[in-house]
Amino acid sequence: MNQRNLGSLRVSEVGVGCNNFGTRLQQDATTAVVNAAIDAGVNFFDTADIYGDLKSEVQLGVALGSRRDEVIIATKFGMLHDKSGVCATPQYVRDSCDQSLGRLGRDVIDLYQLHFPDESTPLAETIGAMQELVTEGKVREIGCSNLSAAQLREAVAAAGTGPRFVSIQSQYSLLDRSPENDGVLEACDELDIGFLPFYPLANGLLTGKVRPGEPVPEGTRLSLMPDDRKAHWLSDELRSRVDTLIAYGDEQSVSLLTFAFSWLLSHAAVSSVIAGASSAAQVSANAHAVSVLTPTQLRRLNELTAGA
Repeated sequence: MNQRNLGSLRVSEVGVGCNNFGTRLQQDATTAVVNAAIDAGVNFFDTADIYGDLKSEVQLGVALGSRRDEVIIATKFGMLHDKSGVCATPQYVRDSCDQSLGRLGRDVIDLYQLHFPDESTPLAETIGAMQELVTEGKVREIGCSNLSAAQLREAVAAAGTGPRFVSIQSQYSLLDRSPENDGVLEACDELDIGFLPFYPLANGLLTGKVRPGEPVPEGTRLSLMPDDRKAHWLSDELRSRVDTLIAYGDEQSVSLLTFAFSWLLSHAAVSSVIAGASSAAQVSANAHAVSVLTPTQLRRLNELTAGA
């Protein structure tokens, strides 16, 4: 698999989101997904301290075993473990890093990310603590998630000449093109920050498994969602867009999965596309879905998803 730059790191174009580890997947299944991903050329695994009720990092560390040196691990901090809010004070940053290192069973985190901005803590204080972790050798690179374009620029200014955010995670897909409109992608280009899309498959809508006029397959992520969230993802508007994309894929003999990954990777700012997986077969399919789309196909996909 091709790799792209993310600060000083080289990451595979497709990464694995580890939010299923510790919830939908127990250790044996997690290990199978991790090994299948590495065998398919994936070297980038993205988790967070709160994923899997604090078990995702543990299961990832165990699954990697002797293969730890083959991969890049990204994790996140900031959401309180009881999910009651966000905290990014300097002491919380340091404590969270030590706890994540312990759960992962590692001496260093390759990419340490602020999960959400903490409105009660100046961004400069959070970044200062993260810079200290780099100086201490506990973290290689620092990044963020869910920041606005203005906050990205503030973060770069606050970092001064020290380590600065090399990445941002935001929701981005053929069904949600908001980073193009809210200035985040533009800021990434301007500031040389790598973009890491999450929900690239729109919670499964872009896998091709949800077919026109058919019920959502049992056991999929969509089928297990609470009714209020399911209502959003299965709205008539989104289902209509998916149906249109499936029809175009059939016309072009290109899978919807390939469209979803390859369209994102056509953007120069995108460093890796992070997708969750619940089986070895699924992660292998994701890894092999990348293709180079023609200019005509890219233009048509942009037309079909305009306003998303």
